[in-house]
Amino acid sequence: MTKWVYSFGDGRAEGRADMRNLLGGKGANLAEMSNLGIAVPPGFTITTELCAAYYDNGETYPDDLRGQVDAAVRAIEAITGAKFGDAANPLLVSIRSGARASMPGMMDTVLNLGLNRETVDGLAAQAGDERFAYDSYRRFIQMYSDVVLGVDHHHFEELLDLYKQQNGHVLDTDLGAEDWKTLVGEYKAKVLEELGEPFPESVGDQLWGAVGAVFGSWMNARAITYRRLHDIPESWGTAVNVQAMVFGNMGEDSATGVAFTRNPSTGRKEFYGEYLVNAQGEDVVAGIRTPQHLTKAARENGGDDMPSLEESMPAVFAELTDIYGKLEAHYRDMQDIEFTVQKGKLWMLQTRNGKRTTQAALRIAVDMAGEGLITREEAVARIDPMALDQLLHPTLDPDAERDVLTKGLPASPGAASGIIAFEADEAEKLAADDHAVILVRIETSPEDIHGMHAAKGILTSRGGMTSHAAVVARGMGRPCVSGAGTLTIDYQNRTLTVYGRTFNAGDVLTIDGSTGEVMAGAVPTVEPELSGDFATLMGWADAIRTMGVRANAETPLDAQTARNFGAEGIGLCRTEHMFFDADRIQAVREMILAEDETGRRAALDKILPMQRRDFVELFRIMSGLPVTVRLLDPPLHEFIPHTDAEIDHVAEAAGLDAGKLRHRAKQLAEFNPMLGHRGCRLGISFPEIYEMQARAIFEAALEVQSEGGKTVVPEVMIPLVSTIAEFELLKARVDAVAAQVGQEKGTKPAYLVGTMMELPRACLRAAEIAEQAEFFSFGTNDLTQTTYGLSRDDAAKFLEDYQRRGVLEKDPFVTIDVDGVGELVRIAADRGKAARGDLKMGICGEHGGDPASVHFCAEVGLDYVSCSPYRVPIARLAAAQARISGAGSGTA
Repeated sequence: MTKWVYSFGDGRAEGRADMRNLLGGKGANLAEMSNLGIAVPPGFTITTELCAAYYDNGETYPDDLRGQVDAAVRAIEAITGAKFGDAANPLLVSIRSGARASMPGMMDTVLNLGLNRETVDGLAAQAGDERFAYDSYRRFIQMYSDVVLGVDHHHFEELLDLYKQQNGHVLDTDLGAEDWKTLVGEYKAKVLEELGEPFPESVGDQLWGAVGAVFGSWMNARAITYRRLHDIPESWGTAVNVQAMVFGNMGEDSATGVAFTRNPSTGRKEFYGEYLVNAQGEDVVAGIRTPQHLTKAARENGGDDMPSLEESMPAVFAELTDIYGKLEAHYRDMQDIEFTVQKGKLWMLQTRNGKRTTQAALRIAVDMAGEGLITREEAVARIDPMALDQLLHPTLDPDAERDVLTKGLPASPGAASGIIAFEADEAEKLAADDHAVILVRIETSPEDIHGMHAAKGILTSRGGMTSHAAVVARGMGRPCVSGAGTLTIDYQNRTLTVYGRTFNAGDVLTIDGSTGEVMAGAVPTVEPELSGDFATLMGWADAIRTMGVRANAETPLDAQTARNFGAEGIGLCRTEHMFFDADRIQAVREMILAEDETGRRAALDKILPMQRRDFVELFRIMSGLPVTVRLLDPPLHEFIPHTDAEIDHVAEAAGLDAGKLRHRAKQLAEFNPMLGHRGCRLGISFPEIYEMQARAIFEAALEVQSEGGKTVVPEVMIPLVSTIAEFELLKARVDAVAAQVGQEKGTKPAYLVGTMMELPRACLRAAEIAEQAEFFSFGTNDLTQTTYGLSRDDAAKFLEDYQRRGVLEKDPFVTIDVDGVGELVRIAADRGKAARGDLKMGICGEHGGDPASVHFCAEVGLDYVSCSPYRVPIARLAAAQARISGAGSGTA
């Protein structure tokens, strides 16, 4: 018989922390805390394997599940002394999801399950508080109806708001037992009205309905979106955790809270979090009430008058502090914990590795290595390389003028300007049209996740530092200001009002998630400074990795940016980008229009000094580091206009013959330019183009070398080679130019000649190509296009459908297709290395900045990866993590 259910509680458990794949993160950690002797309400976990079986068998349960669940419920009853469904001493339970990867807010939760018209009076008698019992009952009806029955929560919120207005109440806490009794009746009537069926009274039906809803929530839209954004496989499934209820809403000696063992925004080693007196857990994270600080220091720093937990419940705070130290030392990572205080007794409801900003992740990793909790290798391995992207972009200029409207909570660091959007769908649509958007909400909910992802920043008028908006924004790297209570947001009229000023949808706001400031208009930005913890950790990464990291760059700004980010050379200089500059495009067009070689060479003579100057600047900046220069690759038609109006305009501006230009454009037109007259094919048809470029490279190298004494060894790359004959023909031309320049200058230039491996045939014939080529650079953008037979520019229209339907797990233009494109790379690397032992190999497609692709490159044995300048730190860290995992080695 398969074991589907694992129990925990009373200082023991059937599970452990290392069983998170089976029990989910929540279930595994509840079991671990119970084994550690920490007070955890007893319960049980239904495994992730059951979730898979549930979907594999048409959303039905195995026959032996019900008996295991019944036995687990009896075990809870034995520990608590209460009985499920008993009118006198009822056991109430919570039902929560728990996937192996943390997915905060993405799936469904039900609290206070087990209440009905009989057990509510038993709860009131046990607690000695009728108001508490009926408050718990109305919460249960609302949550169960929303999650399980599909009756939207806004129906109940409207009933509550209307009741408070009619009876002169402002806060929920103003309502007494009789008020809640009345509302319970109204809530049940609403369910009957919406469904045509009464709210379920059977506690067994309630339990199985909630279990099914949690499993069902694994496939809801927001969970699917979250999994896609965070690369969480659908096959993992979720567990279900059933746990005895403890109540933070039993009076002034009860409370509930969320805490982090270190500051999740800054990484500072301080106890950080919030709590509410006389509340249940969802009140803290939902932003319905503004929570209070845990520590006295945080309260004083925030200028808050409400007492901290440290001041209001000192004994509980001392116990909580002891537990957080024990948990962090045990898990060796910052913990995100949830707790409830019931009548002065502390209960732990959850612990998990806390989500944090990238700045905080760096500081925590470096500090913990310094504290001896983890090794430097573990510190490097803990940072998500892609998360570094959050650090590598501009922040607000501190000297810029700011029209500050108000200040909220600094929920997620960073800054952004954009037009106001009040709805998630609207934000997504505007972002798709290339608008920068600030999503403005009273409070966010999991249904808003797509809009939050599309937005540049998030602003809410409600909620604390651990609200949904704050947690999700930090995980996404989006700046967020939450709890800006002076804002009045009117969804119907699509306006935001603050201190008498009104802003409409489409107006521009700026938010600073590091200070909590909200500003009118756009505010200028400054480039980030990378130092401190970032520099420390990247230094450790560089000491670990053996694979080199270069940058794709062809302008001085890009080259200097790459150097600043730690690039060890240029892996791809695309010379065609230089041709488009305004001071040389006319000469390029003259070359294209020339009717013979003499005319082309005359035009190329005008371009030569410009190209030479380009390379001089690059070689100076790179100061002896390798620079791989790709000779002209795109088809010539890209350099001339196409429409009649454009042709007439260009011809007049450049003094060219419009008719001749139009005729030449027709001659150069191709049905499929990507596979047409481009790359080395241009060099064979018009060798004078490559000769000019080679001369510019060699003359620039010798000039820079004469200035500083450092040997400049350019790597001349011939693109789109498919046969050895193509390469041999063009290499001979390059060698001849090098010899001629050496004779003219009295110094022979040092250089390498290699090829860009971007066609399947070249990969298959790599052995013979390597006999002549001194390096391979895998151009995986075109290699992916030619392997799949699809255009990268057009594939975006349908690749999302492929991923959604499981045809492709990932976009092959983002992460290398290991089984297809990767196999060609592996074949070429193996055959090339066998033919030439000193063959240098790298990758220069967009995959060079993708961590998973970098790992593959290390496995294959490439010497370096090359990526865009802002991706260089990402690649450096990914290369170190590949080395830690045992993959390959290389050099720049």
